[in-house]
Amino acid sequence: MGNTRTKPWGYRHGTRNKFAKKYRTHGMPAFAKYNAVFKKGDYVDIVVDPSIQKGMPYGFYHGRTGVIFNVNKNAVGVEVNKVVGNHQLKKRIHVRVEHVRKSRCNEDFLKRIKENDEKKREAKAKGERISTKRVPEGPKPEKIVEVNEDEMVVLAPLPFIENYF
Repeated sequence: MGNTRTKPWGYRHGTRNKFAKKYRTHGMPAFAKYNAVFKKGDYVDIVVDPSIQKGMPYGFYHGRTGVIFNVNKNAVGVEVNKVVGNHQLKKRIHVRVEHVRKSRCNEDFLKRIKENDEKKREAKAKGERISTKRVPEGPKPEKIVEVNEDEMVVLAPLPFIENYF
């Protein structure tokens, strides 16, 4: 007589906590989720909403960031990197918009581009050339600490005394 139970390795195995909604966020998604505008090349985070079972990505992609390569009526195509062994594969999946949110991963980069463009514009008006490259912070400048000899206390270990009884 063999094993009568089914194999516990289905499409959603091991996702009890991963796909569970957070405290006080149960129910259907808000209208803003559907109203977001996605364009090709946008960075998006794949975050599964378990209240919508249609268009749900496989559990591996939950929490991953990818780039949109296609936009449909109800879904978006997302290209995600997946490391398999020593290969980095580009996986293309279509995910419904309920399971996707705009990523903030390149906000600092875009902000820095705007600031650099502004700096270049100002420098060009002055007739100067500037470098907008990021330079790592160097070592701290040297300091000389002056101490009065009467305030100075020398810390030294106590002399070792052999105690033979």
